[in-house]
Amino acid sequence: MKIKTGDNVRVMSGKDRGKEGKVIQAFPRDGKIVVEKVNVLKKHLRGRQGQPGQRIELAAPIAASRVQLVCGSCGKLTRVGYAGVGKEKQRICQKCEKPF
Repeated sequence: MKIKTGDNVRVMSGKDRGKEGKVIQAFPRDGKIVVEKVNVLKKHLRGRQGQPGQRIELAAPIAASRVQLVCGSCGKLTRVGYAGVGKEKQRICQKCEKPF
C-alpha cells in the first residue's frame, strides 16, 4: 500500500465522495486507512457511575482503493512514484516529480 499516515487524500467513491482529509491511521495488512472527517460514525456510550451517557463521533476505516493521493506541492490528484536518491528510495509525485 502506497498511502502512508500524514498524506492528504481525496475520496473518489462512496458516500463521502469528493471530501479531502489527512490520513490518521493506515492498516497495510488490511488495505484500509482512517481519514479525518470521512466515514464518521456515531457511537453510543452507556453512562457509568453517575456520568451521563453520550454519543461520540469517530472516523471508521475505509478501503485504500477508494481514495487518491493529493500532491502537497502541485495540489493535483496523483499516483506515487519512486526515485532513488543515493541508497534511499524516495516517494515522488508522478505529475510534478517533486518529493512528498
